Amino acid sequence: MEFKDYYKTLGVERDATQDDIKKAYRQLARKFHPDINKDAGAEAKFKEIGEAYEALGDPEKRAAYDQLGKEWKAGQEFRPPPNWDAGFEYSGGPENADYSDFFGSIFGAAARGQRGGRSERAHTSFNMRGEDHHAAIVIDLQDALDGATRTITLRVPEMDDGGHVLVRDKNLTVQIPKGVVEGQTIRLKGQGSPGIGNAPPGDLYLEVRFKPDRLYRVDGKNLYLELPLAPWEAALGASVKMPTPSGAIMLKVPAGSANGRELRVRGRGIPAKEPGDLYAVLKIVWPPANVDKARKIYEEMAKELAFDPRAGLGV
Repeated sequence: MEFKDYYKTLGVERDATQDDIKKAYRQLARKFHPDINKDAGAEAKFKEIGEAYEALGDPEKRAAYDQLGKEWKAGQEFRPPPNWDAGFEYSGGPENADYSDFFGSIFGAAARGQRGGRSERAHTSFNMRGEDHHAAIVIDLQDALDGATRTITLRVPEMDDGGHVLVRDKNLTVQIPKGVVEGQTIRLKGQGSPGIGNAPPGDLYLEVRFKPDRLYRVDGKNLYLELPLAPWEAALGASVKMPTPSGAIMLKVPAGSANGRELRVRGRGIPAKEPGDLYAVLKIVWPPANVDKARKIYEEMAKELAFDPRAGLGV
């Protein structure tokens, strides 16, 4: 997937005002509208222009796109970095689903998180509830295991008097509930757009994501821990000490356990009414043959054990 230069598509500079972007879009839309322009490729060009304007005509999306665009140029292979959009506050997602995969890879999360928005407000009058806003936050796994109160900083796009997009920081105190899972949303009532007239403000919905953890891989409510074993522990069986989120336990490893085998510890995953489980993924670690004694042991094993690891290959 290639990075799309939406500024180039609209023929404007990166420091263009929002009015400049709107003007360029209107001119190009008239020029390439398929009802007017019957040339081959006009309809595709019209769609490209509409997609570029959806990204740049909205100050919120433009701020996020500008942040991402610092690392990429048009035509370069593109893959969004993990959690690149965390902290950007949106008031809704795209209203047209017929956009490119590139657009979806950037703003898809905002679209999925949309709860109402422009279309919902179109038929209201002087008393209008404020729009709901959406943002992603990245937390430590431990915050989900224990619950926590954290101060987060969101990046909120604004327009200055000259029509340029600026980004200001907005600090909020967030109560992270114990047992929250990745993809779950935390609602902050009244932290969206202000209402008009006597109507209440919208809410802010925070999509939870987890930072990579030193020990555990997360899958829903379940946790996975790579547990190193000596070869003799796997072959003969053993009771080994392993960490869990609620403290160390002794895990019984059955004799003849293979590399990659998963042993389940019930209820030691993310807490909930029905808590997740913890899986120990066995990893056999061989001691290095870097001293004479170790080399002699390996030589003795090679001599005494009738073992061919490639027997099943038929060679």
